Order: sequence, then C-alpha cells, then structure tokens
Amino acid sequence: CSLAYIRRNPPTLFRHLPHCSRYNRRRRRLVEVTNRIRIALARDVLLHLTAEDQDLAVIDSLPVPVVGFAHARGAHRWYGEARYGHNAAKSQTFYGYKLHLLATASGVVLDFALVPANVTDGALTEQLLIGQRDLTVLGDKAYINAPLQALLARRNQVYLLTPARANQRPSAAAPLAPTLAHFRQAIETLNSQLADHLQIERNRAKSVPGLCARVIAKLTAHTIGLLLNCLDGRPLRSLKALALI
Repeated sequence: CSLAYIRRNPPTLFRHLPHCSRYNRRRRRLVEVTNRIRIALARDVLLHLTAEDQDLAVIDSLPVPVVGFAHARGAHRWYGEARYGHNAAKSQTFYGYKLHLLATASGVVLDFALVPANVTDGALTEQLLIGQRDLTVLGDKAYINAPLQALLARRNQVYLLTPARANQRPSAAAPLAPTLAHFRQAIETLNSQLADHLQIERNRAKSVPGLCARVIAKLTAHTIGLLLNCLDGRPLRSLKALALI
C-alpha cells in the first residue's frame, strides 16, 4: 500500500491517514476522477512540447500479469476474466491483461486500454486512434491494417506508419524503417519506466476495478513526473531523480 510510503516521507505531513482497505476503496471509487486529473495534467505537459513533439506518437502494449504463471491453472479469483498472453520482449507466456498505450514520442500518454492478454494489439488500434486528429503514429507489424489506416488518414488526418511484413509489397513507409525503429525506442522507454519505476507489472489487485484503479494511479503518477520535469527545466523523461510512489 502506498500509504506506508507516505507515513515514512515525512511522517508529520499527513497525521490522519485512513487504513489501507479504506484507502483502496476510496481509490476505486475515484478512478474516473483520477483519470480526468491525468488527462488535464497531460494537456499541461503537451503545452510545453514543440509542435513536432505533439504531432508524433507511438502505439504499443505491455503485460500486466495478475497471477504467477505456475498458479494460473489453479483456482483463483481471476479465473474467467484474465487470459493467457505472450510477452514478446521477454519471450514469455503470462496470465493477466495487456495495457495498450498511445503516447507521444516524448512519453506523454494520450490514451490507453486495459484488456485481457489474449486480445491482439491490432484489435485496439481503432479504439485508441479514432478520437485523435492530425497525428502521425508509429507502430510495429501488429498494427498493420490497410483499410483502417486509409480510413484514419482520410477522416482524421491520422497517419499510422508500420514496417511491412516480409510477404508484403514495400509500402510508402518502407524507406522510413530506420526512422521508425529509432522513434519506437520512445515507447520502450515509457514501458520500462512503467515497469521498473512504477512497477505496473507487479500488483496485489484482487478485482478488475482494483486493477484499473492501480493502473490509472500509476499512469497519473508518471504524468505528474513529466510535468514536474517540465516545470523544473529537467529533461522530460528523466524520472529516476523523482520519488515516484
């Protein structure tokens, strides 16, 4: 529980803290408010970015396990809700959910979706991009969908660029492959910050609402870190120097 951190740093700042169970209930009830705060703070961060940084985004997913793989086949509270998925970065199968992220190349999360781990990356493309406008989005081969890419470009001026598959004809984005690979590192940095600094892959959630509350709280903490760096004149993604709960 993050209350333990607050009690230690500093112990006199908040003298009347609720019990962890009551705190978690309040956090679950305020999940929509927390997300609105995240969105408002993200807008503030975007104001500090150049037009080029605002118009370039990346799309990807990262695993959010809820049960250890060795125990996934047994009886547990997530049975029937979570699913098996594959973590390509670690070449591992896990049991839980995937967090799909749309973020600027600078690391500002624009939108996200938390779904069972067996849902493919490409299945969330339309949901994450249909509400955007005037945006260039970089994705991997999982996001190849020519009809949707054409629709987004025509209706929203959203250009989803992906590398071509081995059996495809070279696309207009083919010469940009090295550039795509370079900017794809931005989402890998974001995923690393969420996994290593905010431990988004480690949680003690006991229900889907509890998991959603924790994920949104961590995304909000990440956005606060970006905003603090903007205000202090530090590099935007330098979060190691900050005390993130």
